[in-house]
Amino acid sequence: MIKCITLDDAPLALAQLNDFVSRVPFLELVGSSTNAFDAMELMAKNKVDLIYTDINMPDLNGLDFVKTLSYKPMIIFSTAYSEYAIEGFKVEAVDYLLKPYSFNEFLKSANKALELFEFKNQSDSGVKKEKLTHLFIKADLKIVNIALEKLEFIQSQGDYAKFFVEGSKSYMSLMSMKSLEEMLINTNIIRVHRSYFVNIKKINYIANQTIYIGTNQIPLGDSYKTTFLECIRQNGL
Repeated sequence: MIKCITLDDAPLALAQLNDFVSRVPFLELVGSSTNAFDAMELMAKNKVDLIYTDINMPDLNGLDFVKTLSYKPMIIFSTAYSEYAIEGFKVEAVDYLLKPYSFNEFLKSANKALELFEFKNQSDSGVKKEKLTHLFIKADLKIVNIALEKLEFIQSQGDYAKFFVEGSKSYMSLMSMKSLEEMLINTNIIRVHRSYFVNIKKINYIANQTIYIGTNQIPLGDSYKTTFLECIRQNGL
């Protein structure tokens, strides 16, 4: 359960925001406020994982409020002013809801927060399996041992997965992306698209929501973007 607070100086907007929160099963509203100073008190008294906040507010606006926090929960901004989007990105907001927004837009944003929340909990968990360094796959009528440090990326091709290995030929194996996702937890190989995994250590650069590894161009899917960027940030890339 993600514990959240809501902040908006417009009572009607705040009421709608609270209603949307109440309709999402994995969100728990622990407090609501029309000004940033009351929100600070709420945070002092409650564990908060996520803050929904307006930006353009009197006394202390949402951006400045977030910048004052020593501990920063996940942030989702909701505002009528699109020009604040870049500033929101600078404070590492999970998402940016432009008013007026629908419940579907709100839910999509909440799902991004859930994805990041689960990723952080998994990373912080004290119970971690031993880090995988090699992957054995059935390919070309034999069992092939692939060192993960040499693996560049994996591409889904129907019921098969194609493994691209540095300095070697590619290998095709009958494997699902879901099974690979479970196997590759706590490795440098992460999912970036419904059809791709990449080795973050092999990335040359990222531009226009495309990942470049050598001459290969790999799309970055919208639903994987938040987790991918968090992983990049944690690795200092």
